[in-house]
Amino acid sequence: MINVSVRINYISAEKFWEHDKPIPPGVHISTNINVVGVERKDDVLDVPFVVNIGYTPSIAQINLKGHAILSGDKAELERIQEDYQKQRPPPPVLIQTITNASLIEATFLSRTLNIPPPIPLPSMPPPQKPEKERPSYVG
Repeated sequence: MINVSVRINYISAEKFWEHDKPIPPGVHISTNINVVGVERKDDVLDVPFVVNIGYTPSIAQINLKGHAILSGDKAELERIQEDYQKQRPPPPVLIQTITNASLIEATFLSRTLNIPPPIPLPSMPPPQKPEKERPSYVG
């Protein structure tokens, strides 16, 4: 079992869109997560990362940098370090934990900047119209 904790040590957010101009509909948000390295420190792995969140059209940009600290089973930690050296993908639990922590921070920043949050908000589906009118037999 691997435990992952995330520490964010750099945050940058900038709004390019004019404040009095409404945000256009259909904004596309892309999130890019890069694991920069894997380094053994005592009984843990230190995994520096960079997260870039971009908006299209270019209304804003959010950047975060930090470290994920992995602890747990020694054999699993060694396998993760070897996989990184062999350019294999990192374990899903690592990417998911980095993503969750980063998107939470970015959501707070998006509210401050008055831009759409980087996560899709739940929405109600539009009411469905029947394909054809059914006659009513209630009388």
